[in-house]
Amino acid sequence: MAWKRRLYLSLALARLYFALTPSYIHPDEHFQGPEVVAGEHFGWKVTKTWEFTAEKPIRSYVPLLAVYAMPMTLLQWIANGDPSPTMLFYAVRLLFYFFSMVYEDWALLELGSATMPNGGLLLTASSWVTWSIQTRSFSNSVETVVLLWSLVFLKRIVEAKAPSIRNCVVLGLFTVFGTFNRITFPAFLILPGLSLLKHFLTYPSSIFAFTLPALLLSAAFIVLDTHIYTQLPINSLSLSDLIITPLNNIAYNSQTENLAQHGLHPFYTHLVVNLPQLLGPAIIPLLSLLLNLGGGNSSGGGNDENEDESKIGGRGGEVNKGSLWEYIPLQSAVSGILILSTIKHQEARFLIPTVPLLLSSISLPRSKVWKRRWMGAWAGFNIIFGILMGVYHQGGVVPAQLWIAGQQNVEKVVWWKTYKPPTWLLGSKGKDIETVDLMGGSVNDVLAEIEGIEKRGGCDRGLLVAPGSARGVEKLVEEKRIARVWGYTKHLNLDDMDFGDDGVVDTLRRVVGNRGIVVYEVVKPGCGLVVSEAAKEERVGSGGGREL
Repeated sequence: MAWKRRLYLSLALARLYFALTPSYIHPDEHFQGPEVVAGEHFGWKVTKTWEFTAEKPIRSYVPLLAVYAMPMTLLQWIANGDPSPTMLFYAVRLLFYFFSMVYEDWALLELGSATMPNGGLLLTASSWVTWSIQTRSFSNSVETVVLLWSLVFLKRIVEAKAPSIRNCVVLGLFTVFGTFNRITFPAFLILPGLSLLKHFLTYPSSIFAFTLPALLLSAAFIVLDTHIYTQLPINSLSLSDLIITPLNNIAYNSQTENLAQHGLHPFYTHLVVNLPQLLGPAIIPLLSLLLNLGGGNSSGGGNDENEDESKIGGRGGEVNKGSLWEYIPLQSAVSGILILSTIKHQEARFLIPTVPLLLSSISLPRSKVWKRRWMGAWAGFNIIFGILMGVYHQGGVVPAQLWIAGQQNVEKVVWWKTYKPPTWLLGSKGKDIETVDLMGGSVNDVLAEIEGIEKRGGCDRGLLVAPGSARGVEKLVEEKRIARVWGYTKHLNLDDMDFGDDGVVDTLRRVVGNRGIVVYEVVKPGCGLVVSEAAKEERVGSGGGREL
């Protein structure tokens, strides 16, 4: 098995590479995490989304502080009070790499479903989801780790022939933390929790060991959230002041008109669209497994020729594949998928916790020929998606913002046709910079902003940030109203597809052929530019050593 260990270490390095690439998967990786905590911790000017500013906020501060406050405090001490945004960005990425590499993989081993000989750990380690999403600062990434460890303690409880008080206490605390982190968390525990009920009935003292710490921690979370949101002293809070973010979240998401603002999807979206996008070729052995549940050995076979094909797991945790109810990770995945499919707003990242659970459950084809073919398809799928989502997807937004943070005399920055720019990456300079996010607005909106910058007095700089594929900017360059000052080539704007008007070929030629992001400076008469024309062209064309 030495080659498998070497492969695992190689995949660990690949995971590190993707953790440090500055691609931008979804705005929530910034605005539901480090954006909020950086503002509270350093006093930086940040953008708080409606989830934190609504009359009834739906996001808890406490899990965010638990995840980010300690590393931010450490960096603040190292940097004598004012860490650079670049340092902080990479510190957060390394933190989530550590969570993924250590705690996620360790939990899979503890569950007995991903030992080296079994291959489940290798499948999880070779998934683009592990590389490019689990190493990002998503609440879904935190949810995955907390869920896996909740299942570890749940497994220990149901296998114990004793009250297992300590494990019940820890499981209660993990359940509360996971729920306050994401309201979807309990969905993954419903089916596994059925086996827990039998243990509680056998050992009633376990119920108190589970519920009492959970209630106390819930009360602490509610009081701390109320204190942070209302700024009232803790000793003066009344029942009418209390803010219970999970309940607010449930109330908000139970209204179809609210979900319609984020997009409504049919009930089968998770099953038909999102799971295949996350799992790719692993859907085939997964379907084989599910079709054979209750019917004895799975036709998929084992991962090694000398393994019992009807077993999954290891380290004493082998279970029969024919029974869903005997395998806690698979129960959890099925539970989460079924329950989340009843919610009308469905995004692929909501199913991130199911990926390691499902990949550690499947078996590869018995036939050596089909196994090699499947592994080739698996490798190709994950390399393509890893590069697309982990390197190029909105890959220039973070480098551009970090570059802007290092500039002098920047007064206003206009962003067009990019994901929402994370303002925490401007650091302490954010208070002096006005950030305008035009999103997918028209070129007339861009013109209006540029005209406003031109009319401002003084020589403070105004910048425009736009993908190279954006149409309409080139005319402003030709008219010398704006000039290119910085560029980054590893950027794809997949939200700027216009197949209906331009056709598939022309759209791909524009978006892929003109990939990259460009920072333009508004030309003010008599002010000059910071970057020379020669340097501009060099940097825009090749990245000019500015790539992070």
